[in-house]
Amino acid sequence: LITHNNKANYLIIRFMSKTLQIPSLDLNDFKSSNLEKKENFVKNLGEAYQKIGFIALKNYGLNAEIETKLYQEVRNFFNLPTELKQKYEKPELNGQRGYISFGKETAKGYKKSDLKEFWHFGQELEKSDPLFQEYEPNVFCEDLPNFNKIGRQVFSILEETGIMVLRAIALHLNLPELYFDKKVTGGNSILRAIHYPPITTEPKGAVRAAAHGDINLITILMGASAEGLEIQTRDGNWIGVTALPNQVVINIGDMMSRLTNDTLHSSIHQVTNPPKKDWGKPRFSIPFFMHPRSEMSLNCLDSCVSENNPKKYDDITAGAFLEERIKELGLKK
Repeated sequence: LITHNNKANYLIIRFMSKTLQIPSLDLNDFKSSNLEKKENFVKNLGEAYQKIGFIALKNYGLNAEIETKLYQEVRNFFNLPTELKQKYEKPELNGQRGYISFGKETAKGYKKSDLKEFWHFGQELEKSDPLFQEYEPNVFCEDLPNFNKIGRQVFSILEETGIMVLRAIALHLNLPELYFDKKVTGGNSILRAIHYPPITTEPKGAVRAAAHGDINLITILMGASAEGLEIQTRDGNWIGVTALPNQVVINIGDMMSRLTNDTLHSSIHQVTNPPKKDWGKPRFSIPFFMHPRSEMSLNCLDSCVSENNPKKYDDITAGAFLEERIKELGLKK
């Protein structure tokens, strides 16, 4: 059961006998000239990311009109005949751009593929950028020109939102506010449009998305078309989470957890199969995965290493870490 307590300004999630409070924050407070509002935003965000790994956020840049257009174009694409969609599947792009067909991605540590197909809108760089040749090129859907147009618009808006959230994270970590700006501007971020088709036969152990942690720094998730997302808390309990109207859910990814030596918590999450009576209903979801530039160091911050929290991870760059995880997902050999 998920409710919203306006007075307390918290998203309340109840699971069995447990109740969790996830701050429902307003990005306008962080942007405000009112120092107290900004400091409270940083405090509540930091505490939530340390304890739970995610927040809800209002005034994140999108509006109902843009989101409606986006979801309609996403539905239009996945409703295309399979042979048309497959025109846009480019194996040489390692699942990082364009269409990735049903059953191609397998969560780390699992043998059964997820019950989903998806599309990736990636970063667009100037040819003068040193990383221009490193990133896979985007794929243009000729059959639905508005699909790419709205995808690019949403990508740009959520990238700006992500930068603002990272500024708040930087302040929480006692880093300069703009610490992440140059590290993520032109980063290898991805807007993923996901379609979980109707389930027509017994899944035999497969689920829509098996338990996993996101690879990136942070993930911005708009409200999905159906329930199913569950997040595991630090104490091992699973809770169902659905973004409320006019809000997004933003969670910590593995890169940020690694950088902060697990000070900030990357929540394991999954998308469960619906009850059998709802097998015939598809599910659509559109997360924005915010990645840094590949040269960014993910070495644990000195300030996050102590006698009580010794260094847990080997030194690595964001590019090398992404390469490892893409192979683990089965998207690259």
